[in-house]
Order: sequence, then C-alpha cells, then structure tokens
Amino acid sequence: MLDRWRELHEHQLEQTPDSEIRNRIEHYEMAFAMQSSVPEVADLSQEPKEVLESYGKDVEKPGSFAANCLMARRLAERGVRFIQLYHQDWDHHGGLPNALPKLCQETDQPSAALVKDLKRLGLLDDTLVIWGGEFGRTNYCQGKIQTNFGRDHHPRCFTMWFAGGGIKPGHLVGETDEFGYNIVNKPLHIHDIQATLMHLLGIDHERLTYRFQGRRYRLTDVHGRIVKDLLA
Repeated sequence: MLDRWRELHEHQLEQTPDSEIRNRIEHYEMAFAMQSSVPEVADLSQEPKEVLESYGKDVEKPGSFAANCLMARRLAERGVRFIQLYHQDWDHHGGLPNALPKLCQETDQPSAALVKDLKRLGLLDDTLVIWGGEFGRTNYCQGKIQTNFGRDHHPRCFTMWFAGGGIKPGHLVGETDEFGYNIVNKPLHIHDIQATLMHLLGIDHERLTYRFQGRRYRLTDVHGRIVKDLLA
C-alpha cells in the first residue's frame, strides 16, 4: 500500500513539480522508518509476568490505557524524547457515579505502575512524568440533585501531579478553600508550570525573547516563574 502511495505522489510530482509534494513523500518515508526501526517495542512477550500484572488486567489489551503506559516505558527505554498518552471521556456532565469508578480503575494502577517501573529501571531520574487535564470540575452537582448527577467545568482551580525528572517527591504546592472552589495559598499559573518544566529540561524560558507588535514575547509569553518548591 505504501509503495503504491509513493508511486501516486511521484506521479503527481512529475506533473506538478512542487516542493510540498516532495516534502510529503519524505515525511511518509520518515514515518515508515520510525515505525519499522524498532518493531520489538510492541512485543510484550519478553516482559516478566510480575511487570505485566503490575499494570493491571488490561495491559495486554491493545489501545487500553494500561497497555499504553507499558508502551510508554518501553519507548522511554529506547530513547524516545517525548511521549504523550490520552485517556478520554472525563467530561461528566452526567452519569458521574457510575463512570468515575470505572475510569479510575482504568488509570490509577497503570499510572502508578509506570512510575514504579521507570524507577525500577533507573529511568525515573531523567524522565519527567506529568499527569493533568485542562481544567477541574465543580465540587457540586450540575443541574438538579439526582442519583445520576454530573459536574460542570471548573477552571478556577484543579490538580496536576508530577514524578521524576528533578521533581521533589511527596510535596504539595498550592491550596484551595474548604469547598475546593477558589485558590487560597500559593496559586500557580499555567505559565509558571511551563517555566518550571522547561527549567527541568534545561531550557531558560526567558532567554528566547522577540519583539512583535510592540510587545516582548518569550516561551511563556510575558509571564512565568520557576516554582522552586517543586524542585528536588
């Protein structure tokens, strides 16, 4: 299939000598080379039984979050610099009592296993694990009080956790009020998180600054401070 695809692109390139078509061919070739260079990464047959069990019952189910967590560790072992995992369907405007226990069962054990597995292999010190979403949820139900309630979006405050890569373990930064509605102590802006993560990656977020339309922009816009309380 890929060979035929290349032939079609090359035929189009002959008819229309456009550098973008050549770039497209090169991108497909690079993607194929990346996927075929380490075929063993998806072969879990050599993983010890106790490691597989630590990720949970879904670890050998392709596409599950447990399988993806183990795949992330295997990719990190092979030097992949950036790995992103998704777990969808947390937008619970309804049906929360039934959905949340199921989703926590799918994510909690594999996430913990990933951190422990990286540490077991000596990879955690230079691997930064980040868990988070784009906002929190209200601590009260959305709409009428009922048994199958949900919760609305709540961007005022929410939680992220980090592990490895120079992060101080077992440490909390920030505090909400007793209702979990507003921040009352040590608020962190997303730019602060970005500045801190770049610092852990060896990047000075203030070093690259450029002028545009009368403003001085940098990697964290015009904001961001390194959160030293997070650093080991």
